[in-house]
Amino acid sequence: MFKKSKRGIYLTVAASLLLIVFLVLLPKLLVLWSGMSTTTNSENLTFLIASPVSPEMLADQLEKEGFISNKADLLKVASYKNLNKNRIAVGMYEIAPHTSFRTLLNGFTINSAGNGNAEIEVPVTFNNCKTIYQMAGKVSDRLALDSSKLISHLLSGSTLTKYGFTVEQLPALFIPNTYKLYYDTDEKAFTQRMADEFKLFWTADRKAKMKAIGLNSPSEVTTLASIVYAEQSVNADEWPIIAGLYLNRVRTGMKLQSDPTFKFCWGDKLDGVQRLLAVHRNIVCPYNTYLVKGLPPGPINLPSTALLDAVLNAPRVNYLYMCAKPDYSGRHNFAVSGAEHLRNAKVFQDWLGAEQKKKKR
Repeated sequence: MFKKSKRGIYLTVAASLLLIVFLVLLPKLLVLWSGMSTTTNSENLTFLIASPVSPEMLADQLEKEGFISNKADLLKVASYKNLNKNRIAVGMYEIAPHTSFRTLLNGFTINSAGNGNAEIEVPVTFNNCKTIYQMAGKVSDRLALDSSKLISHLLSGSTLTKYGFTVEQLPALFIPNTYKLYYDTDEKAFTQRMADEFKLFWTADRKAKMKAIGLNSPSEVTTLASIVYAEQSVNADEWPIIAGLYLNRVRTGMKLQSDPTFKFCWGDKLDGVQRLLAVHRNIVCPYNTYLVKGLPPGPINLPSTALLDAVLNAPRVNYLYMCAKPDYSGRHNFAVSGAEHLRNAKVFQDWLGAEQKKKKR
């Protein structure tokens, strides 16, 4: 009888201990079960956390965008991981098909570098920009970076001094391309990345070519390349020839007399104007190469790497003049002498006048 009572006590104690263990482990088991829940997407999809969010806001967004159907399970896992607004990283993510909630939230969790564990970089492309303002606009379209904040940083005295540019030369820092950056990249990190890319492009070989053609800095090369592009944006095979022509003018002390330079002085006021007049050409402006000798103080657009290399590899040519061909090809007739150029210019003006008369009929 005594033995049975003792055995019963053991069984009771064991059952009690098992119950306690079960009750202790139950929440964790429930979280583990919840963590095994998966997203509903059947293909890789991107997901953007554009600003700081709480777990509740994150769950709402994931549900709204069709990634999850069970917010409660997600929030259980988030609570177990002690996730809060400060531990969820702003950024772009790629969510694989049927990702477990545990893996999903681990990916959103901020790491020591300040990024999400699974955050991906965003491709940022800027090209065909006339100014750093247009460039900043394109960058802000892809990142959380405000364009006005970026511009203020770029034009600050400390930034200009740090990177060794004047306000006019600053566009030369930005080499058009596609770059991969984190969505929450700030203005300082973006500028430094551009400076790093600038250094990578301007190799010792390119700097040697720069000196060989008689230019003194990457900003001068970029300035000439920007003029070449403004003169010829369609037929790239003419870029080296135009560059060689303008280099001849620089070497001989002739004014460049490039129409795009005085047009730059007018901003967008001359857009669409076909016949440029003396009143346009005589604007007093440091960029107006009809009035000022040598290169302008800085680029008039942000030229591509292909244009920069076209200038650096410009052939020796005898040309000093060019005029648009009397057709719609966008090409030019090049000339060595002023007399030859005047003949080409008259042919073009006669053709242009005839074309304008046709349009009025």
